[in-house]
Amino acid sequence: MINCFDSETSFGRCANFLFLLMKLRWRFGLVAGIFMALFCLYPQMKMVYLRGSDWNGHYAYNDIDEVAYASYLRALIDGRPRKNDPYSGRDHATETPQPESLFSIQFAAPYTIAIPARIVGVEAPWAMTIAGALAGFLAALATFWLLGRVTGDNWYAMAAALGVFAFGTLAAGEGAVSEVFFDGFSYPYFPGFRRYIPALGMPAFFLFVGLIWKLVNRQLPVSSRQFPVSDSDNGLVSEDGEAQLADGALRQQVSSNPHVAYSLLAIASFAYCVYTYFYIWTTAAAFLGCVFLVWLIERPEGWKEDIKRLSAVGVGCVGVLVPYGYLLSQRGETLDHIQLLVYTRMPDFFRFPEYLGFVVLLLIIVGIGFKLIQLKDRTVLFALSLSLVAFVIFNQQILTGRSLQPIHYQVFIGNYVAALAVFLAVGLLWRSKLGQGRTSVKIISSIMLFTAVVWGIVECHYTVRVLDEANIERDKGMLVAKRLEELGKQAADPHRQTVLSFDGIFADDMPSVAPQNILWARHQHVFAGLSWEESKERYYQQLYYSGATEKTLDWLLKNDFVSQIALFGWGRHTDRLSVDSKPLSYGEVADEVAKFGHFVRNYSREQAARPLLAYVIIGNGDTTNRANLEKWYELGEGEHVGAHTIYSVRLR
Repeated sequence: MINCFDSETSFGRCANFLFLLMKLRWRFGLVAGIFMALFCLYPQMKMVYLRGSDWNGHYAYNDIDEVAYASYLRALIDGRPRKNDPYSGRDHATETPQPESLFSIQFAAPYTIAIPARIVGVEAPWAMTIAGALAGFLAALATFWLLGRVTGDNWYAMAAALGVFAFGTLAAGEGAVSEVFFDGFSYPYFPGFRRYIPALGMPAFFLFVGLIWKLVNRQLPVSSRQFPVSDSDNGLVSEDGEAQLADGALRQQVSSNPHVAYSLLAIASFAYCVYTYFYIWTTAAAFLGCVFLVWLIERPEGWKEDIKRLSAVGVGCVGVLVPYGYLLSQRGETLDHIQLLVYTRMPDFFRFPEYLGFVVLLLIIVGIGFKLIQLKDRTVLFALSLSLVAFVIFNQQILTGRSLQPIHYQVFIGNYVAALAVFLAVGLLWRSKLGQGRTSVKIISSIMLFTAVVWGIVECHYTVRVLDEANIERDKGMLVAKRLEELGKQAADPHRQTVLSFDGIFADDMPSVAPQNILWARHQHVFAGLSWEESKERYYQQLYYSGATEKTLDWLLKNDFVSQIALFGWGRHTDRLSVDSKPLSYGEVADEVAKFGHFVRNYSREQAARPLLAYVIIGNGDTTNRANLEKWYELGEGEHVGAHTIYSVRLR
């Protein structure tokens, strides 16, 4: 067997042999997974704590966009088609075909939840809660598997796997750090686990990364000298402290590597990412490209076979994108309004994940300089590939000429890839200690794990409280939703019944917990059921029924981002989403106000019936001027439900 402490022994060969002997202990991965699941459940536990016995069963969102995802999930659980619009009630049918939307194209994750939820009878709120915890657990487990196989140490892999996600928001330069150490605002909460997009794509992505490692990792043959190792936790020893592994058995294990199965699984993982979230699959593609390029340049031993395997995976991934391209070609016009595609070739080197990528490059250079690692080592090349991903995803527009909301790369996936690269690079520099069961490794790894847990709790505490009030109001509205559910059973098609709500939070949330559609809500235009002009007209109607005047809209467009989004799209209220963002001009505001004035003066019964209102929801104590509404609709007696009143209405 080989002696790791023989000065004549190649360190790379010794390390590879150690990793081959290392047995993955899944209990370590379960620890990381359970902590991540608890972090993902924290918002829900916080809501239940705040509501106490008044909790009505709603889920706590950790991002305002989750209401749209929950609404689409609710529609699928109800058995509605893939191309549905829960906000307008319009579903795809032969006589009423619908275009593709963000949700119908990215269908993999919601169907993953909806199918079992429908089978066992779980409603959308519980499905969202369970899916979030499951995504966190599986993502940590997949990352543990990857780090364990690359670094060869269960303890370090456990701590680093949790660290990748606990420090993920910090790796984006966001989250609690802004408030804890600076005079900033704590947001967002664990962005990669916004349910269910991108949350369910995270395990698939890290599984894809791990499978690529399995394809390019090759253990080198060794001689038959003694190899002393210890520690049963890492699966490295027999009772006499020696690992007896014959050359023949080692070579047989290497030669029987099921690379075909790994390739197929990698393609399947990539496919799941493609039909789950745009920013995750494009990052996966960038990673595959980086590995291919690094292997092609450095040419480690056996590189030609590696390139063939990577090429086969690449061809399979391209094949997966063919139907995806077709679906995109069938997209609705509203999709272009919310995606904010910008044509530019300007480089972007000032994102926090890129800073971390640069740190990893420096660590690799230092490690090579001090002869701690060798560039030809496959683990080093793999870490190098991961460090380059951030530079690619933030600067691909130099070649493509197109930039699409790069902030999503920064907070949803690029930050986690950069964090993974950092932990992997540190593990490589520390590799002489890893895998040998040393007490120092266990102690330091335990400290790393404890630090990750503490920081995860800090992130939860500071970022979740930002949405506490909204979640409380959403839970109060559940009583109204349950009553609407009961009323919907009396209708032939409750999805076509339209509700007007003067409570903006309830309006945005309603389609996720009730079968009816809403006249207007903040996330209405992210679906494809309405054209952009129809969506704007519905917002005009919302303003009209609430008694708004031209002066009201003028103030709103200058001070309220919701109104700016409703009439001008998501890219005009902030430069966070688009590199080409432009604030509204006074001329644009004046023109929109004039259009609304014309709309109000010429409002007709035909417009009042398009869409026909079935119910009006008004919060108790709401003093909204209802004169315009009562001009066209006769309000019933009203039913008090919790903090709201439900009115059945009839067109005059």
